[in-house]
Amino acid sequence: MVQLIVGKKGKGKTKHLLDKVNSEIKEVSGNVVYLDKSAKHMYELNNKVRLVDVSQFYIDNCEGFLGFVSGVISQDHDLQQMYFDSFLKIACLEGQDIEPVIAKLEKFSSSFDVDFIISVSLDEAELPASLKDKIIVSL
Repeated sequence: MVQLIVGKKGKGKTKHLLDKVNSEIKEVSGNVVYLDKSAKHMYELNNKVRLVDVSQFYIDNCEGFLGFVSGVISQDHDLQQMYFDSFLKIACLEGQDIEPVIAKLEKFSSSFDVDFIISVSLDEAELPASLKDKIIVSL
């Protein structure tokens, strides 16, 4: 399953994402990975959550990002959830259509039983109609 937390920059999406991951880590039986554009939130995350600073891996397009996500999934058979903060930036999707990437993440989710919770710096009104049912928080 893919879930979206949406809202313009500075509206508090990261706080919602951090609160969600820290509360869910108590409930999940598998592993949890948090992808971000820096390690800034390292001390705000439960120590059971693996933080990955995507900027260290020289990803420069969305295909590279999807390959990176595939690699993370392939190396952890107990992976249950992945959280993406600053999704448009880490996935190199700023100013681009996010629908195809979300569709690919849905395929990953159903194939490998991994849930994706994603922070997207767009207003709900800016999202395509096909993604509106994935929104769990709109700020």
